[in-house]
Amino acid sequence: MNLETKKEQINIIQNIFNDKWKIKIICSLLNKERRLKDLNKGINNITQKTLIVKLKELEKKGLVEKRYFPEVPPKVVYSVTPVGKKLKPIIFSMLTWVDKYKINFISKI
Repeated sequence: MNLETKKEQINIIQNIFNDKWKIKIICSLLNKERRLKDLNKGINNITQKTLIVKLKELEKKGLVEKRYFPEVPPKVVYSVTPVGKKLKPIIFSMLTWVDKYKINFISKI
């Protein structure tokens, strides 16, 4: 496969994962839906404002959904959509690559 012919697909990937937070948010949601406060606690150094902005961006891209429960107090949970769940094997493949790369990289330092 010639990656030079896949510019449109590469641009889409860049558009989805264009910062350091989105992959962390998706990983945090892959196994379990979470409330905002739990997401905020589980992702180091992210402000609540940034988390909300990134969640909205991921919602617009169809990777995360937000559900409201009419309770008192109101309950809101975030989860990965079926499309977002298809990222799981891709993320695991990248993690495997990182484990191999990390060994090569560290040995050269």
